[in-house]
Amino acid sequence: MTTCESNGFSGAVLVAKSDSIILNKGYGLANKEKSFANTPKTVFDICSVTKQFTGTAILKLAEDEKLKLTDSLSTYFKDLPFDKQNITIHQLLTHSAGFGHGIGKGDFDHIPEKDYFQQLFDSDLLFSPGEKYEYSNSGYSILGRIIEIVSGKSYESYLREELFKPAGMAQTGYLLPKWDSDLVANEYLYNVINKGNHISKYRQDGKIAWPLKANGGINSTQEDMYKWYLALKNNTVLNKQSLEKLTAPHILDYQGESIYYGYGWAIFQSDRGTKIIAHNGFNGVSYYEFIWFPEEDAVILFSTNSSTRESSRIPFELEKMLFDQNYKPEPISKNIVSELLEFSENYEGDLNFFEKELKQEFGEKLNNPAYLNRLSGIYLRNNKIDYAIIITELNTQLFPNDGNIWDTMGDVYLAAKQNEKAIYSYKKALDFKPENDDCFWCDNSTSQLKSLEAEK
Repeated sequence: MTTCESNGFSGAVLVAKSDSIILNKGYGLANKEKSFANTPKTVFDICSVTKQFTGTAILKLAEDEKLKLTDSLSTYFKDLPFDKQNITIHQLLTHSAGFGHGIGKGDFDHIPEKDYFQQLFDSDLLFSPGEKYEYSNSGYSILGRIIEIVSGKSYESYLREELFKPAGMAQTGYLLPKWDSDLVANEYLYNVINKGNHISKYRQDGKIAWPLKANGGINSTQEDMYKWYLALKNNTVLNKQSLEKLTAPHILDYQGESIYYGYGWAIFQSDRGTKIIAHNGFNGVSYYEFIWFPEEDAVILFSTNSSTRESSRIPFELEKMLFDQNYKPEPISKNIVSELLEFSENYEGDLNFFEKELKQEFGEKLNNPAYLNRLSGIYLRNNKIDYAIIITELNTQLFPNDGNIWDTMGDVYLAAKQNEKAIYSYKKALDFKPENDDCFWCDNSTSQLKSLEAEK
């Protein structure tokens, strides 16, 4: 883990077995500007791991005989369209209700409550309720609203009173904990660009937007999440029967992979043939992984405020180390996009020479079109079009037969209002359309080209 840290990992890890904590340590920085280190007390965004709190809250209300898992939406919401009336709480919990992933323009789109649910209930279902599994953030937001209706409390207040306090957790929530700002981790895109943290945004807004509430965005520490793990396994917040329902394999998640979904948990088997209860979450920068091995009495809690493909491998390496004393792990390597971004952000030379110096600095490391494509995407999203143009033009030189890169080139030129170059780039992209139609960028090139040519 120390080597992983030197290669860019930033976050915190807790590993425990048989109620004995083996590792509980922070790595990297929670705040680069103030040189504050990550620790077990650092507050991280746990992202979609929030869903298992929502599932637990629903089962707590069921234990208290305040609702039934077979209750339909029409029990709690009036004037529903016919196709939504008989959707059950169980179907919402298992992502089998048919709702799409979500509505709104992001986690901080404060659509008024009435409008949010009106739009959601007026939207088309993806399939008939109960037919299959389709991950849905909006389904869990509905569950959050049901918790509020039944309990008469706000979603966060109910969790705090009925789940967090009994578990001894004081550093978990959205707005209610008395956060020490110096302990809240900032999020760093590719460990370089400071994106701030969600708690400061919650405080600024004074509320949680419905596109996020109950499906993601709760913040916590490794110490608190370990308390939560102990509370679940020791039946502090749910009785044994409810816990079994929470972590039962209710519906097949991924066909052919034997991964099932419970109530806010993914359920599958380890390579050792033992049960795993897990969930992860990602908000675009931060990543969280909760992996529980109930039959082996162990848990791995992993958080990072700067997620990369390399760092997401760490919890699974820790699992191998935990259960195989002879396993020799390979530490993560440095992330090439992080290195490229750091170079670009610190570049103070003439922009006319940026491409040349980029090639001189990285040379043979630029052996995959995805590296510069991700870098140009960062600058495109942050409206630094001059950098995006230089980076993507270099990428088309290095990989002239890659349609995806030409599609990105079209987007960059379009943002720069260089429409003729955008048209040329989109046409080039479609020249390299794969024969098997496995083309995630083709629709974009086709639609953008159609719009641009219609304007001519």
